[in-house]
Amino acid sequence: MTKKPLTESDSHYNHLEKMSIKQLLQSINQEDKKVASQVEKCIPQIEALVSLIVPRMEKGGRLFYIGAGTSGRLGIVDASECPPTFGVDHGRVIGLIAGGDSAIRKAVEFAEDNEEQGWKDLKAHDINEGDTVIGIAASGRTPYVIGAIREARKNSLLTGCITCNEKSALANACEYPIEVLVGPEFVTGSTRMKAGTAQKLVLNMISTSVMIKLGHVAGNKMVDMQLSNEKLVERGVQMLVEQLNITQEQAIKLLNEHGSVRKALKSAGK
Repeated sequence: MTKKPLTESDSHYNHLEKMSIKQLLQSINQEDKKVASQVEKCIPQIEALVSLIVPRMEKGGRLFYIGAGTSGRLGIVDASECPPTFGVDHGRVIGLIAGGDSAIRKAVEFAEDNEEQGWKDLKAHDINEGDTVIGIAASGRTPYVIGAIREARKNSLLTGCITCNEKSALANACEYPIEVLVGPEFVTGSTRMKAGTAQKLVLNMISTSVMIKLGHVAGNKMVDMQLSNEKLVERGVQMLVEQLNITQEQAIKLLNEHGSVRKALKSAGK
């Protein structure tokens, strides 16, 4: 009998329906506490990948995330947050999901089983060897993702993956696998839980460290953020007040004149 993948192995808990709400919450929390320590073990693998992404993006390369279901949605979330947070163009970090944009809200049946579609979706973005593709699949066996990574690697793109199983087909297909072994889920096989949390943490680490190294953060501030709502405008004003030791009125005026925190700081010689 074939051994179950780690992500499909039985939960350490049973008779969940008989637990009190407090027991359920405490038990889920106990499992969640294990995630960060497993991500920590993967820092060398994450570092190796990021160290290669940065110079490629400095030369104009793009970063693609590709996944199915929860994994695909997490990639899209991370990609979509890069422009407002770091002020980069929407085409710099791109998230793709099996089944297309409609699958973001509603599952598209069997979309993840098409091994050829992932590469087709990447090619629709005129992908080239200067780009990086990171496949995201908790199971490590999603055909849509594996097919995309295999073809990307054949075409000399930098390839990585984030998975929660050991020695998976996805890890084997890419150059820089990141395997976060968080163990059985609280609800057996529900990889939107610990596996999803692990993927989110790794994605945060990758995109944030890449953007910092590309120069989109000064000190510890998001100086290139898009001033797209009142909260972000207020944050920008406060940054200027603190950095330049000026009044709020002066900061508002500077921000209105220059349109970004970085440009406002530069105009003041900072």
